[in-house]
Amino acid sequence: MSIRMLRTLIAVDDHNTFSAAAEAVHVTHAAVSQQMRALEEEWQITLFDRSRRTPELTPTGRAIVAKAREVVRAYDSIVSSVVSQDSLKGDVALGAVPTTLTGLAPLAISVLKQRFEGLHVRLYPGLTTHLIAQIERGTLDAAIISRPMVMPQGLDYREIAEEPMQLLAAQDCDSDDPMELLGRLPFIRFNRDAVVGQTIEAWLQSKGIRVRETMELEGLEAISSMVYANLGVSIVPAGCVTTANPVPVKRLALPEDAPTRHLGLVHRRDTARMRVLDELDAALSRAVDIGVFHPLEPGTEGGAA
Repeated sequence: MSIRMLRTLIAVDDHNTFSAAAEAVHVTHAAVSQQMRALEEEWQITLFDRSRRTPELTPTGRAIVAKAREVVRAYDSIVSSVVSQDSLKGDVALGAVPTTLTGLAPLAISVLKQRFEGLHVRLYPGLTTHLIAQIERGTLDAAIISRPMVMPQGLDYREIAEEPMQLLAAQDCDSDDPMELLGRLPFIRFNRDAVVGQTIEAWLQSKGIRVRETMELEGLEAISSMVYANLGVSIVPAGCVTTANPVPVKRLALPEDAPTRHLGLVHRRDTARMRVLDELDAALSRAVDIGVFHPLEPGTEGGAA
């Protein structure tokens, strides 16, 4: 057995087929098959049900994969878990919901890199539910997410910021009353597969507001651009970190009973990379304090607030 074989086994579970796993770990299909046979022979167990057209992990195989993830995580964090504060190095796999990709995420990573040049952050966009699943499977170290109603067991959630919802409207719109505009103009809906979209939809229903939906989008930039083009109004969270040149649209406060979006950093409770995640958490807090995304100059450790 080797770490390389365990990575291949995990890749098979992640990608469902030997062929896809082979591409992920950069070996041939035959090499994947040979490695899996070697593991079965060494351990004297059956990892895969090969009676099917596509081999599937047996219950024993799935239990082995869970343990393999723990072993690989521990192996990958041997150095980072013991090095001093001033020499954090290596890769960090960070997920982030799309609404944070133009403000919070890049600013926080920039703050982090000011202190730890040897730390490389690999960023993976995704919706909250998908990112949580990736963390549970061990393919991400942490993720910036919208807080869901229920957090899976075994995960820790660290609050980053609370963002109020706001109505976006074109600058030449003839009213500043958000409720009147919602009832009159076409509505550009936030993706309901996202936690934010579900929160907005629940509030609209609770208020008995019937909107005239014209499109359903995910990214803030795309939604803002549609509003700017006078194609309708939309409800989105007011970002805790704004871009230096936001799309010029009206941003109207909603009534006091409108929902808010909670942003947080989520990770496995049993992670061996707690030192790195503590620094990432601190960088996210610093980014929120700064509030506006702009390039940081070397040596500023977060710039001026």
